[in-house]
Amino acid sequence: MAFEAIQKVTQTEEANRSHKAEAAAQAKKIVSDAQRAGKQLVADARAQAQEKAKAMMAQAEEAAAEQTRQVLEANAVACEALKQEARGRLDRAADLIVGRVGKN
Repeated sequence: MAFEAIQKVTQTEEANRSHKAEAAAQAKKIVSDAQRAGKQLVADARAQAQEKAKAMMAQAEEAAAEQTRQVLEANAVACEALKQEARGRLDRAADLIVGRVGKN
């Protein structure tokens, strides 16, 4: 009977060790899976942030191009107005020059 009790205790201890090893392996797998999932979440968030940054840069470039186009257009209109004004004064300036040259 004592031998059977010792044998039962030994079997119980062996089963305990086996359960502990199994639990430790399972815990390592859970940690490993969690780390892998965390890294994937970070990678996904980084990729999403990069895509958002690209979209924002494209939008900013479009806005800058539109603003540049508007400024160039406004400057062209102002330049043309100055040219027209100068052409309008050209005849009067020529008359003044001819008048001064003629007096000398």
